[in-house]
Amino acid sequence: MGYCGYCDRYFTNFYDLAMCMTSAVELINPEVAGHHKQTAFWAYEIADTMGIPLGQQQTLIFAALLHDIGSIPLNETLDYYDENDQTVNRHAIIGARLFSEFPRLQNVADVIRFHHIQWDGGKGQHFKGKNVPFLSHILHLADRIAIQVKKGGYVVSQIPAIKESISRRKGLSFPQEAVNAFLQICDKEALWLDSMDSSSFLEIPASLSLKAVQLTLDETVNLTQLFSGIIDFRSPFTALHSAGVSAVAYSLAKLCGLSENECKMMSIAGNLHDIGKIAIPKEILEKQDRLEPVEYDIIRSHTYYTYRLLKPVSGFEEITQWAAYHHEKLNGCGYPFHIKADGLSLGARIMAVADIFTAITEDRPYRAGMQKKQTLKSLKSMVDNGSISPSISSRLAENYGSVDEIRRKAAASAASRYQRLLQV
Repeated sequence: MGYCGYCDRYFTNFYDLAMCMTSAVELINPEVAGHHKQTAFWAYEIADTMGIPLGQQQTLIFAALLHDIGSIPLNETLDYYDENDQTVNRHAIIGARLFSEFPRLQNVADVIRFHHIQWDGGKGQHFKGKNVPFLSHILHLADRIAIQVKKGGYVVSQIPAIKESISRRKGLSFPQEAVNAFLQICDKEALWLDSMDSSSFLEIPASLSLKAVQLTLDETVNLTQLFSGIIDFRSPFTALHSAGVSAVAYSLAKLCGLSENECKMMSIAGNLHDIGKIAIPKEILEKQDRLEPVEYDIIRSHTYYTYRLLKPVSGFEEITQWAAYHHEKLNGCGYPFHIKADGLSLGARIMAVADIFTAITEDRPYRAGMQKKQTLKSLKSMVDNGSISPSISSRLAENYGSVDEIRRKAAASAASRYQRLLQV
């Protein structure tokens, strides 16, 4: 679903963006690939068996798909298997705080916040003076069911052991009624096979009308801005980069005569242009020495992953190209698609300039950003060798002061937002 410039229509659905972020989280730790879908699958089956109302089931599934998103900005690696891991509650609080800044997702935030709270004979209905949604306990149960499935073994053969493990914790870790609902259905081999089959998961969005939860263009801008913060802050080396690129891209789009809606779409593309870096090991992202050839190949692949993560999102057809083509060059020497000038839209050309300008002018832990004279010299060199658009570079040079100030303010705002996010 795209945006209609002549009427107030929705731009995309929240489900597609949730699935995008779910896939991104799992790129960090391939060992748990499929974990969030499997958690959502069991949460749905348990809630449905219990007769939980449709609206609450929607909230639960979105929370299940996004329950570990708060682990992205943590420096530690989240141990999915150890509930005593010190980062467990921290990532839940961070994830909840992220969505709390988005009013329409407050219910999702509340479920995520408490999804590792033990039931403890009913004491888990409250935590530090706050009421814990019952959906959080269903999510906790579904999460623990999914994590017990061993990747190397045949899932049906694992049913007795998982059943026994969950039964043993009834009334302790999990509410009795939720465990009873699981025990009512857990002997069905077909359910376990479905839980391991990605295509089976596609039946849930349709049955719960998940794709009916629509976002306006402005809401999409705001939500992707929140996503960009937790993506960038995986590494202090690029902690404020996407915020700057988004602001500069929006500014350059206006200077180039794009409509207000197109400028907002440029902002979204800037927010998400480096989402593919989630697939790149931090030791490569943060390496200050010269990259080895294989490391250089790995880091260059981030634009491919950006393309793959964004491509399934409805309404993002242009945004996906603008975001994923930011390292393509007019002379065809860019990557990963080696697209030449005739295949690069104005939006893609703007994004390339916005990314380069932001990268060379922002401060990094290992070097200060370039000053105006050096920046313009670098951009001119890239224009001369046929890498970037001369007209966009000229507009940037003519408005250098205002564009750079916009970049600085966006970076400062992102830093402040991130500090609030991590106050746990």
